[in-house]
Amino acid sequence: MEDKIITYGGQAVIEGVLMRGQNAMAIAMRAPDGQIVTHTEPLAGIYRSRLTKIPFLRGILLLWDALGLGMRALTISANLQSGEDEKLEGPALYLTLGLSLTIGIALFFLLPAGIVSLGEHLAGFDPTQASGWNAFWSNLAEGVIRLLIVVGYIWAIGFVREARRLFAYHGAEHKTINAYEAGAELTPESVANYPIEHARCGTAFLLTLVLVSIIVFTLLGNLPLGWKLLSRILLLPLLAGIAVEYIRWTANHLHWPLVRLLIRPNLALQKLTTRQPDREMLEVAIQAFQTMRQAEQSLSSRHA
Repeated sequence: MEDKIITYGGQAVIEGVLMRGQNAMAIAMRAPDGQIVTHTEPLAGIYRSRLTKIPFLRGILLLWDALGLGMRALTISANLQSGEDEKLEGPALYLTLGLSLTIGIALFFLLPAGIVSLGEHLAGFDPTQASGWNAFWSNLAEGVIRLLIVVGYIWAIGFVREARRLFAYHGAEHKTINAYEAGAELTPESVANYPIEHARCGTAFLLTLVLVSIIVFTLLGNLPLGWKLLSRILLLPLLAGIAVEYIRWTANHLHWPLVRLLIRPNLALQKLTTRQPDREMLEVAIQAFQTMRQAEQSLSSRHA
């Protein structure tokens, strides 16, 4: 199970699914003519480096690389639907990724801190003179606002037709990996019977990140607005590292009743980011997984 947790993951793309192994990734996409088109490529050496064995640090490194991988996969799938052949790589990729991260940090981390600070200012409250309990409630309020923004954002985009189809492919990806980890036959009929939620989902990571931020920022106490905003940016890698380790730990201990209780909020939030896939979507997800596995085996045989 530890090998499966380290090795296999994925995400939905436009009319398709990305599946990532330890050495290779594969994308399967439903083309406009109805055919399934696949794309494979070897993964960067970071997935096999010693850095991925270091707790907390490995989460930050793999998360950054996965964001870049996901961005390229989304570009490939979008190009298939539009008939264009543009590559998002090098400086263009990192610029796009950087802009996306900047918007995400501003929306989900800086905005909640700014809202709480504005409220304190309007109420005539001086954060530098706050007691421990006042600091706790202030940071708790910020965390609740952050959580509401995250959930509200996910809920709102769920009304977009294209997002609903993306969420359905997300469900197909989860079902396929769940079926594989259960040792089931990878056919649409079999995979359809497996859960639409998964303990290692990126949605679970996002919720865990928000909850961890409440704890960490509360320990800092109340800070002037400038230092508060700066701390939200500088501590984000630490928060991401903690969240990744927590997700890994819970995924490794699902046989514990307490762990199954702890992950219920994570699984519940996935109801907003997944939809029940149809048979054609399951076929795409299965093809992506099998293509990835074949690419992994081919690379392993070359290195043998």
